[in-house]
Amino acid sequence: MEHPKYLKNQMWLEIKLANKSMPGMALLTTPFWLLEVNGYTKLYDTPAEGPGVWYEWLQLPFFILFTDALIYLIHRGLHHPRVYKHLHKPHHKWIMPTPFASHAFHPVDGWAQSLPYHIFPMLFPLNKFVSVGLFIFINLWTIMVHDGEYVADSPVINGAACHTMHHLYFNYNYGQYTTLWDRLGSSYRKPDEDLFHKEKKMSEDQWRQQAQEMEKLVKEVEGEDDRTYDAPAAKKNN
Repeated sequence: MEHPKYLKNQMWLEIKLANKSMPGMALLTTPFWLLEVNGYTKLYDTPAEGPGVWYEWLQLPFFILFTDALIYLIHRGLHHPRVYKHLHKPHHKWIMPTPFASHAFHPVDGWAQSLPYHIFPMLFPLNKFVSVGLFIFINLWTIMVHDGEYVADSPVINGAACHTMHHLYFNYNYGQYTTLWDRLGSSYRKPDEDLFHKEKKMSEDQWRQQAQEMEKLVKEVEGEDDRTYDAPAAKKNN
């Protein structure tokens, strides 16, 4: 909360936007739930109704790879200049997000990024119980990549450190779970090594470097920075 790019009343603003947007996201998602509960998808109840026991395991990585690819494309599309300022900018208000930012979207933005999860069972078989487990996993993952706890120093996993690079520098690391599609799309940015060392990631030198680069990029992406910061460093400058 002392980072120079932490906003005034940020957690309250994140909670407020999330609660304001959730009804809209739920309403937009309702047609997909109606299709699912009325049997118009390939959801099934028991392994005996699915393609085979082998698929009970295969559907998990298949789901992750499929949805990761589509979310990459949708997320990158949301950063198009003609789209970003109308839909995705509210989520990028949080330069240093907290877990409450995980669901703080414009309703159409949040809905758009959920589409792959509903498209999958329309095209491919998916166990109903697995779908519920994946729903829980997806929400927990979304919270974790916004929590600032940099655990996964991995070239494959698109964890909190990768997503922090996205919020700081905008046009990198669009993927949800893996770095695969960012690497293929030339949008991967390796997290700074200092993020994985507690003393260094919390240092003023690290924060200063992040703030300086972010300030240059925000002008390119958004123009004037209309955020109100509340960190000690920001107060000293006022």
